[in-house]
Amino acid sequence: MRVVQIANGAFVENCYLVIDEAAGECAIVDPGEEAGLILHKVAQAAVRPVAIWITHGHVDHVLGVPRVRAATGAPVIVHPADRPLYDRVPQQAAAFGLQAEPLPPPDQDWAHGAVARVGGLAFTVRHTPGHSPGSVSLVGEGVVFGGDVLFQGSIGRTDLPGGDYQTLIDSIERELLVLPDSTIVYSGHGPQTTIGAERRTNPFLTGALPIS
Repeated sequence: MRVVQIANGAFVENCYLVIDEAAGECAIVDPGEEAGLILHKVAQAAVRPVAIWITHGHVDHVLGVPRVRAATGAPVIVHPADRPLYDRVPQQAAAFGLQAEPLPPPDQDWAHGAVARVGGLAFTVRHTPGHSPGSVSLVGEGVVFGGDVLFQGSIGRTDLPGGDYQTLIDSIERELLVLPDSTIVYSGHGPQTTIGAERRTNPFLTGALPIS
């Protein structure tokens, strides 16, 4: 597996290409504002996008969906609990002084426990609400793509519509802190981290689970 991190847009959002080089395929995780940059990176990697995985429906993670979907034909997958956010992206953008066109309807829905595949790679879908009602984390191959659930030294904000602090903490404890310490966390903003580092040092999580 090869992971290409693409920091982009006014929010410095991390889009990721999840690449199975043997298969020549990739999944595009959270195509944000700079769709042209993302498509350029896909072309550089010389792989075929087979899916667009949306971790949650906030504007900074989906602004590139229309162009990327049109250019690649890859199906868009969103959790149904975030469909209201996804459908209101123009209104979300206006709140930040931006403009956005309506997004194409999702092609598929995420379901907790389902398996997302790209080539020979497999990731289990874990519903991790709290930052948004339909946030999901994709866990597999020793990594997690968690959107804005967990960051290096921090957690997702919970003051946006549909956010809830205790729900987010519960999600992290239930779905992420149970993973091996070596699990790499690819977050929606900022640098990568590991579950072990966050278990030991994240001020929001310290003491959430015993350190073995």
